[in-house]
Amino acid sequence: MTTSTDPAAATGAVRADARLAAHALRLGDDALVLGQRLCQWITRAPTIEEDMALSNIALDLIGHARTLLTLSGEIDGTGRTEDDLAFTRSDREFTNALLTELPGGDFAATIARQLAYTHYAVLYYEALAGRADPRLAAFGRRAASEVAFHRMHAEDWTLQLGLGTPESSRRMQRGLERVWPYTAELFDEDELVRHVAAAGTAPSPAPLHPVWEQRVRAVVTRAGLTVPAPRWQARGGRAGLHTEEFGPLIAELQSVHRQFPGGRW
Repeated sequence: MTTSTDPAAATGAVRADARLAAHALRLGDDALVLGQRLCQWITRAPTIEEDMALSNIALDLIGHARTLLTLSGEIDGTGRTEDDLAFTRSDREFTNALLTELPGGDFAATIARQLAYTHYAVLYYEALAGRADPRLAAFGRRAASEVAFHRMHAEDWTLQLGLGTPESSRRMQRGLERVWPYTAELFDEDELVRHVAAAGTAPSPAPLHPVWEQRVRAVVTRAGLTVPAPRWQARGGRAGLHTEEFGPLIAELQSVHRQFPGGRW
């Protein structure tokens, strides 16, 4: 926050902080919602080893969410904690990309979603690490290295399924077709993104799209699969418009807090 006595400058600084806080909240919502989705695979994954792998990835994502939600509450000056932001908002107040909330369904669809998200997240967090806000830059450096392992996991499974049996290949291709209409929203540049990018505090994801597409296409091609070319693109998550399955997911996330508001363990 500025210490200037110029009212216009002070107002501008408040707006800049509010925008940066909103952007951190978006990133935190992405991580929180995807982590919650992956938690639903616990005891349901194809193998015990994969049960542990998805659990650990989910824990990393929830750790990212904790950092980002805390930063959002600090930057906007409201003092809201990570718990306040995770457990007391309505589903319409979440601003995660729709991709992160898609139901897992078939295991191959979960892997397809992970392939798309992790390639995006590594690129974005690496870009975030070079930006002006030191708090988000520090987070970006740490998160990029952690998500790189998530990316490796998704790539390995894409290759195993794509190059496995005819049935596993068919399911992996179907998983890609299922999630690909939801990938474009990750790279959208709306007014909020343009403001934080112009201020130099956070990058725009839009310039990262060609690199993301090139890297993902290389993995999909190696797996003997085809990158989908969807005729439609889903958007709305950043504006609080979510899928039908999102309400029950948030209700599950917030169920203990709703039963025991203010509870401490």
